Amino acid sequence: MKPMLRPVFGEISGALVYLGSMLLTIFSFWACKSTEFRSVQAPKGFDWQGHRGCRGLMPENSIPAFLKAVEFKQVVTLELDLAVSKDLQLIVSHEPWFNPAICRKPNGDSISTLEAESILLYQLTAAEIRAYDCGSMGNARFPGQQKLATYKPVFREVVQAVRAVHPDIRWNIELKSSPAWDGLRHPPVDEFVALVVQEIRALGLENLVTVQSFDTRALQALHRQAPELQLAYLIENADSLETNLARLDFIPPIYSPYYLVVDSSLVAKCRARNMRLVPWTVNDVKSMRRLIRLGVDGIITDYPDLIKKV
Repeated sequence: MKPMLRPVFGEISGALVYLGSMLLTIFSFWACKSTEFRSVQAPKGFDWQGHRGCRGLMPENSIPAFLKAVEFKQVVTLELDLAVSKDLQLIVSHEPWFNPAICRKPNGDSISTLEAESILLYQLTAAEIRAYDCGSMGNARFPGQQKLATYKPVFREVVQAVRAVHPDIRWNIELKSSPAWDGLRHPPVDEFVALVVQEIRALGLENLVTVQSFDTRALQALHRQAPELQLAYLIENADSLETNLARLDFIPPIYSPYYLVVDSSLVAKCRARNMRLVPWTVNDVKSMRRLIRLGVDGIITDYPDLIKKV
């Protein structure tokens, strides 16, 4: 090589090395980031749950929502909430009152925020509750939800309707109870639990049901009254696993926290205690993929139609 060409060649060589290094860095960064967008296969037995049926698509906790949810073959479990009527019927409802954002009075009038929590399900019979429309307004939080006239059904009615098309579906039933509500918005918690246990047994759901609650009193009562039932401990706080478990005198089969608090450490701790981990409520594909890669046992979602994209 001629001396005059050596500096030029050296500059070109250095530039190529630098370019190659940059390309490798960019590729490595993209490879890492792209895992967020790659499909992931949920393991066999993964528990996909339709939250309140499929709240993102149909009016929540309604028979149409549950029937729609089971159209998605990946859905294993239907999640719902229970309240109690004046005539001691189990009503499928997230609140023990009528949410003014999604419900109207029997005459079609809207429900004001001030009066909402005074129209209590526990003060109305199941027939009176049925007269309220909780679907025609839709839900502003879920703009894709179909608007249709529907009502808060009795739990037995929901089970019978779904069984006709999917007899083997599983159920995840949340007891909506609170110490401040005892005797006012629902029966005393032991009586509430007794009603739920009685109905589960009457419907023959013992082997198809999980009962969950944020209320540790309800979980303790369930553990005493029906030790054969699978229980899930719902968590909405940022306390440690150890702190939350100290509030119970038994280890529940399922731990169910808000999905953003789930990390690899929590997964490992649940595994060490032989607890399944089923976070709520996960409504985007990226988060679903992250959680599956972490090793959760199921996911509760308002959008079962997203499962096929995961």
